[in-house]
Amino acid sequence: MFDLITGWIQTGGLAMVGLLMVLENVFPPIPSELIVPLAGYEAAQGSFSLIALLIVATLGSLLGTLIWYGLARAWGHDRFLRFVDRWGPWLTLSPEEADRAMDWFARHGRAAVFFGRLVPTVRTLISVPAGLSGMNPLAFLLFTAAGSFLWIVILAGAGYLLRENYDRVEQWLNPLSTLVVILILGTYLYRLVTGLWRRGRR
Repeated sequence: MFDLITGWIQTGGLAMVGLLMVLENVFPPIPSELIVPLAGYEAAQGSFSLIALLIVATLGSLLGTLIWYGLARAWGHDRFLRFVDRWGPWLTLSPEEADRAMDWFARHGRAAVFFGRLVPTVRTLISVPAGLSGMNPLAFLLFTAAGSFLWIVILAGAGYLLRENYDRVEQWLNPLSTLVVILILGTYLYRLVTGLWRRGRR
């Protein structure tokens, strides 16, 4: 999996990194925990600059979160939950999870957007209550960008430092990254099947 993802990044460059980050925030095929460190590793190899990587990855992440935010804000609470009720199993998002995210957002306010971007799974969900609550778009952009940038700096920095230790970690990094993707795919399929099953029992 290490070779596969780095191959995508080598072929598509920063545009591929940006696209993967958009998709990761809408529908998680491959998580940023794999995308960004491997892109950081490629930056260390001279494929592109680290600064450019940080900018593109942050913009891709921001664009992905805007899709959920925009839908939630435009449709409102009831209509959005009807959309989630219909299509949520395929997106691994349930109305109950959306409501829990709404409650968490209500308790923590804008800080929830910033710190939520540092927590896997919550990173995507937090855009929903921000949109449903009518959070100011500029404030949402600023707090989301700040949280996303910090997360990406951490991950890209880890990948960049990998350059000096590649020979040591190559033998276990590839199977480990493959295992992570298998677990994510398995989790997605489990949530999809259970979501469709619960909806079928209504």
